[in-house]
Amino acid sequence: MGKKLFLLDAMALIFRAYYALLRNPRITSKGYNTNAQFGFTNTLVELINNQKPSHMAVCFDTHAPTVRHTDFADYKANRQEAPEDLIAAIPDIKKIIEGFSIPVIESDGHEADDIIGTLSRQAAAAGYDVFMVTPDKDYGQLVTDKIKIYKPGYQGGDVEIMGPEEVCAKWNIKTVDQVIDVLGLMGDAVDNIPGIKGVGEKTAAKLLAEYGTLEDIIAAADNIKGALGEKIRAGKEDAILSKRLATIITDVPVVFHEEDFKVKEWNKDILKDIFTQLEFRTISQRLLGEIIPIAARVSTEKSAPTVVQADLFGNTVAVETPKEQANEPADSAENTAAETTVLRTIHNTPHTYKAIVGEKELVEFVQQISSQKEICFDTETTGLDANDTELVGMSFAWIPGEAYYIPCPPERENTLKILEVLRPVFGDPAVTWVGQNIKFDMLVLKWYDVHIAGALFDTMLAHYVIEPDGKRGMDMLSAQYLGYEPVHIEELIGKKGKQQGNMRDVELDKIKDYAAEDADITLQLKNVLLPELKTKAVEKVFYEVENPLVKVLADMEYEGVRIDTDFLKEYSKELEAEAKQAEENVYRQAGVRFNLASPKQLGEVLFEKLQLDPKAKKTKTGQYATGEDVLLKLSHQNKIVEDILTFRELTKLKSTYIDALPLMVNRKTGRVHTTYGQAVAVTGRLASNNPNLQNIPVRSAKGREIRKAFVPADKDHVLLSADYSQIELRIVAAISGDSAMCDAFRSGKDIHAATAAKVYAVDEAAVTKEQRYKAKSVNFGIIYGQGAFGLADNLGISRTEAKEIIDNYKKEFSGINKYMDDTINFAREHGYVQTLMGRKRWLRDINSSNFTVRGFAERNAINSPIQGTAADMIKLAMTKVYNAMKKINMRSKMILQVHDELIFDATRTEANELKALIIESMQTAMVLPNDVPIIAEVGEGENWLEAH
Repeated sequence: MGKKLFLLDAMALIFRAYYALLRNPRITSKGYNTNAQFGFTNTLVELINNQKPSHMAVCFDTHAPTVRHTDFADYKANRQEAPEDLIAAIPDIKKIIEGFSIPVIESDGHEADDIIGTLSRQAAAAGYDVFMVTPDKDYGQLVTDKIKIYKPGYQGGDVEIMGPEEVCAKWNIKTVDQVIDVLGLMGDAVDNIPGIKGVGEKTAAKLLAEYGTLEDIIAAADNIKGALGEKIRAGKEDAILSKRLATIITDVPVVFHEEDFKVKEWNKDILKDIFTQLEFRTISQRLLGEIIPIAARVSTEKSAPTVVQADLFGNTVAVETPKEQANEPADSAENTAAETTVLRTIHNTPHTYKAIVGEKELVEFVQQISSQKEICFDTETTGLDANDTELVGMSFAWIPGEAYYIPCPPERENTLKILEVLRPVFGDPAVTWVGQNIKFDMLVLKWYDVHIAGALFDTMLAHYVIEPDGKRGMDMLSAQYLGYEPVHIEELIGKKGKQQGNMRDVELDKIKDYAAEDADITLQLKNVLLPELKTKAVEKVFYEVENPLVKVLADMEYEGVRIDTDFLKEYSKELEAEAKQAEENVYRQAGVRFNLASPKQLGEVLFEKLQLDPKAKKTKTGQYATGEDVLLKLSHQNKIVEDILTFRELTKLKSTYIDALPLMVNRKTGRVHTTYGQAVAVTGRLASNNPNLQNIPVRSAKGREIRKAFVPADKDHVLLSADYSQIELRIVAAISGDSAMCDAFRSGKDIHAATAAKVYAVDEAAVTKEQRYKAKSVNFGIIYGQGAFGLADNLGISRTEAKEIIDNYKKEFSGINKYMDDTINFAREHGYVQTLMGRKRWLRDINSSNFTVRGFAERNAINSPIQGTAADMIKLAMTKVYNAMKKINMRSKMILQVHDELIFDATRTEANELKALIIESMQTAMVLPNDVPIIAEVGEGENWLEAH
């Protein structure tokens, strides 16, 4: 492998890992944030697996003052405090490092970069190739042919390795020695290193190109004309101090002993313990080759798996296993041919799981279950797509510790016979059905023409309203609430991937244990979560919003939507031709052909060859930023940028939607069936997957054309599209009670024109189109934390003008400003905010001493009640419309939900009646405070675009 030493800058990597996941934090079942631990572990694993180091060490700062603090008392003085979750992660990370048998190196009085600098020089002298693992650019001063910077990929991005050539190119200097000269001249705001005021990176590079070193620049200061010379003369002492502060020390009292740094065998016990604590189950399984339980796995005593040889209708399902192969003694009371038993211990309760095999047993089982008023139910299937799978078996439980499994044979007609016997049970309206993501099970049954009539209790949704952040798989909930680790599906069919098996192939004894346990645990979870709903005061949103919606969504997913594939085929050709024309336009204007899909090549053409923006910024990878936000700002300056944006839009539309949608058409129905995620978004909004209909473009004309592909079932149907008018702004007005905004809505005014009139102090009739546009941006932006900088960037105006607009807005709509302040204060006191229906969003960081983390929580505090109330309203409306349609036996169907919009496949004869029903149901689904009216509108058309 060669001698390769990797030295990790611990805190730099920890900070990056933590902030990378700030918007979507990893929270354990106990509410513990593991952003930093997760990101750091992934970096470590990537290095070990892909780079194959022979030697490694992780270097930490200590709390002791350094020589830099002696030189400059204000060194790092303006740094904000680290987030509490990040500080709490450090002991875990050190334990992870210990588990990987990697040494931790610290030295009081010195920073990690000094330690790394010292060890790098020693190891390089000993013949090692050294890689300093850090995102910190200051390490460039240490780089040689033997010592390089290794910058891990950011959130899955490419790794960057920088030697002398790359460092010099990045800083625009001749030698790496000049890195500290640049830092001395420009300073470092992060570390509070002053530098020379008014000298930036580009000016520093130009000065060094002419004079060579910082000292030479200062010596020549009298000859440097103008303001720059004055700045250098005035700041020379700060510059000399700054260079000293920025210089990495390379004589720290640490020693590179080869054997101590050598990569060694991992301590799997330590890794297992810490991964268990942090609930890193995927990492555990991947690295340690086993499934690591969150709670200690309870020993299992099994009876002999003696299984009857035939299913209900004479088909062989299993082979009897000799008693001597079983763990249980042959004379065990549980060991009978009629049933197989598993004894487990959850909360010290023995558990009995039985397979129901044979017609006689099934009839007896139905007699037994028919007297129950609450039943937990789960299905086992051949796949995860409920609209394209086969039923393998069903499990039932109604007493903790007891559960039953009914296998279903491969032959559909035999499964239908089993379900026919069970039909009266499923059809009993007096039964409450408990399940974990029970929508999936209901949808599977619908494809066998079996429908659940009774009420529902979904444990996944119960946990969702109790704790909307994080994951909520049954195994995780079992570990959290029951202290028990269930059998994992991987133990039956293997890991995900091409080699994963099928539940149909699992022997009856094993699948019975697995499936029955699922039903048993879900029942026990319901008993634990039920009082939690009351404790957290979220019963209303659970019973009135989420639970009733399950049947609605199951029917919508079952129904699906018809797609005009011929239209998509022709539209694909059209966009391909237009994209090709845009691409050729780009090459013609650039005067060179290049890979338009390459950000690197595109940046070089735009900013080096064409010089479109002299102030163009490079990303951390050393490439020019060419994202949509950058190009949009340049699009009015040069036609080539417009053509690039056109090319990007057309190729994305073609690949992501137009060519992809036909591939998602269900082979049985000829329709597309999306899956709605009811317990995904923390705000309560529905998610959509395979395909994600929430992302169907609406902003551009080309994107909107895709909606033409969504068409009615046949010539006797028409599509109806219903949506709310400015619902989030109405909610803002209602919950803030702002008199001006409430009056505008009660009077039926154009809210954006009314806002503009207030902000610009003009008559509503005199409001210009531009003023209305700016007011609209403020209306939608300010309640989501948009400040003057964001508004200026969004509207292309100065920050001064943006600040003036916002200040006027806050003055004229003081009720909204008060709402924002009051909501943040409420969150600080109580730790959560809530919607009008009582949906809660817990904000763990609302009182953080770190202003970045706290600011993110404050923005969530302001917008979560607004977004959440809008989500509650559309969900209530869906249920109300659905029930109203059912009540009068309409043949029309509600088929799609996209944000605040509902789509219906309506029979032409019912269309007018349905429109009135939809509007009435949507407008009365929820009553807003302060008499703010709710307005719903319905359109009709031969496709979704026409109806919208």
